[in-house]
Amino acid sequence: MTELSVERISWALLIASLGLVSGRLVDKVVTKLLYRLTQRTKTELDDLIVEQLHRPVMRSTVLLGFYIALKVSGLHDQVANLLAHLIQTIAVLIWLFAAMPLAGLVFRWMSQHQTRFRAIQPASLPLFTIGSQVVLVSAAVYVGMQAWEIDIAAWVASAGILGLAVGFAARDTLANLFAGVSILADAPYKIGDYIVLIDGNKRGMVTQIGLRSTRILTRDDIEITIPNAAIANSTLVNESGWALDSPASSPAGLRGLWIGRGPGTRPAPGRGLRTNPWSAPNPPPRVRFREFGDSGLIFELLCWIAEAELQGRAIDALHTRSLQGPVATPESRFPFPQRDVNIRPSP
Repeated sequence: MTELSVERISWALLIASLGLVSGRLVDKVVTKLLYRLTQRTKTELDDLIVEQLHRPVMRSTVLLGFYIALKVSGLHDQVANLLAHLIQTIAVLIWLFAAMPLAGLVFRWMSQHQTRFRAIQPASLPLFTIGSQVVLVSAAVYVGMQAWEIDIAAWVASAGILGLAVGFAARDTLANLFAGVSILADAPYKIGDYIVLIDGNKRGMVTQIGLRSTRILTRDDIEITIPNAAIANSTLVNESGWALDSPASSPAGLRGLWIGRGPGTRPAPGRGLRTNPWSAPNPPPRVRFREFGDSGLIFELLCWIAEAELQGRAIDALHTRSLQGPVATPESRFPFPQRDVNIRPSP
């Protein structure tokens, strides 16, 4: 127990006043110096951080002055401890309410620079923002309980049991959530890509990538919602992922078409592919003689298309163009199953 006196009270008031003055000086002088330093950088992130932190720094300086003044004031130990715990709690709340918008600001800035931070995209921004807020609130609760000298072992055990119950009850939702995080981090596709799920035989354009599911729009104008866990466990083909020289002139994907020709056809069909309006000029279309079939020669016509949604039109044009080639000439014939039957006279 300390002795309360006029001298101690005077020192306490003096230190508290110095804390207020120091807070104003920190707000004015230090903030201006930091602003001058941040203006020399190219990014705006440091300017936003200084703008967000100058008030909590000023308030923390004032609280530090009050805390020191409390220690030298000579108040009763119980009263002094109560006020000290209260000051520590206020400091924790100040930095909590400053750190939460600051974390959202940083993640939002990172989502706007996807070339440097591929994992943080506009679609995954709520996940990182909410996750950071949960971490900050948990840390603030822990520090606050430590300030009040509260034993948190029982609270941690109760939280662990509650977490297990929630995990078992929402395991499917959590599986989709973690799969959505892995999809957003790995980026196997993006909005506007044409994807094909081999297992589910689904094909369409990606219209939305969420934390729980992905939506694709089929060529029949039907929107399908697929859980992210199903996509993560399925073999996926991205038809828009083909890239050659530059993104501006790269075709969307490779298309193969098998065509049979009659036995009398020379192995040079499909030359009219170069005039196909749906095929991209670079790389040029190709023709490959693959094998001798049972009833004709088997060729594969290869071309690239500029956009994945043109697949149906391109295949239609390839079929139509193939009928205008050598198979339509009098000296060749369309292949179809043929059988020669030899009848032997009975002995």
